[in-house]
Amino acid sequence: MNLLAAVAGLFLILLVLWDAFETILLPRRVSGQGRPSRLVLDSLWVAWAQFARTIPGRAARENALGLYAILSLLALLCVWAGGLIAGFAVLTWAAGSPFIGAMGPQRFLTDLYVSGTTFFTLGLGDIAPATRFTRALMVVEAGTGFGFLAMVISYLPVLYQAFSRRESRIVVLDEWAGSPPSAAVLLRRSAESGSGDVLAPFLHDWEVWSAELLESHISYPILAFFRSQHSNQSWVASLTAVLDTCALVITGAQGAASFQARLTFAIARHAVVDLTQALRLRPEPPPADRLPTADLAKLRAWLGGAGVRLDEDAGAEARLAELRAMYEPYVASLSRHLLMPLPGWLPPEKARFNWQTTAWARTGKGDAH
Repeated sequence: MNLLAAVAGLFLILLVLWDAFETILLPRRVSGQGRPSRLVLDSLWVAWAQFARTIPGRAARENALGLYAILSLLALLCVWAGGLIAGFAVLTWAAGSPFIGAMGPQRFLTDLYVSGTTFFTLGLGDIAPATRFTRALMVVEAGTGFGFLAMVISYLPVLYQAFSRRESRIVVLDEWAGSPPSAAVLLRRSAESGSGDVLAPFLHDWEVWSAELLESHISYPILAFFRSQHSNQSWVASLTAVLDTCALVITGAQGAASFQARLTFAIARHAVVDLTQALRLRPEPPPADRLPTADLAKLRAWLGGAGVRLDEDAGAEARLAELRAMYEPYVASLSRHLLMPLPGWLPPEKARFNWQTTAWARTGKGDAH
């Protein structure tokens, strides 16, 4: 037996199995730098994002970016399966390729063929093992292939369940904050109820959502690349709008639930920091100030027209800047890497709620203004 080749084949098998175990079954952050899954997903994203940047229309660009997550998963599964097949083929080659029924001289391609049919449990029977070692090895490989298939089947539903839970809350945010969402619309809509009791339950729901987002996206980082159903929505924009809202409430939106805002701000900020680290991004401030002094004055006036008054003293403004510095560098890095634009503090011109628009007719201007 070629001992060096046997060690290489065994190492490849164990590397792939451990990587698949960490990616699919291990429910915690994994920090390995040389993992096959990370190398595959990172390299594919660099190429895919570069291609998407060349697409001019936002809707078309979002459609292209939406394909990345599922295609990268398929590519990763192919890499894992190919690695296992190659590893077992190297083991049989190291043992001298002892097969019955092989035509012509024994070559490594024959070992790959036998390994592939065994891994996918085809059972063609045209080539059979000739020694006890290769018989045992083929049984182990067949069991490995069966277990690998079971892991894949269990992996995809978990991803889509987590994606569905994330997106349902983002869809609801449209009726509260518009699309793209903004803190100003959210506070103004909450004031329309005439009661000060609606904002605290809303922020509590987003406290829970942020915790679920943190847990699911740390365990399965590929979820960060899943796009929302509408091109003007994303989980990064939604989380940023909620953080903006909490920052305004904490620093002086009178009559609002400041205690719940502090709780939601804490877990939402925790989520963006940890997800930035999980994606190995360096926090950097946004390229332009998201809320310059002139826009802050407009924000106060816009909210004041709906009866929402913000504190205007210098201490409140300094506190707002301090809170923004705690999360804006992280959401800006996530936005740049994932190609998910950040929302503004005020709604864009001629903003509409998604529920007010259809492909056939429009109900008129949104009531965000």
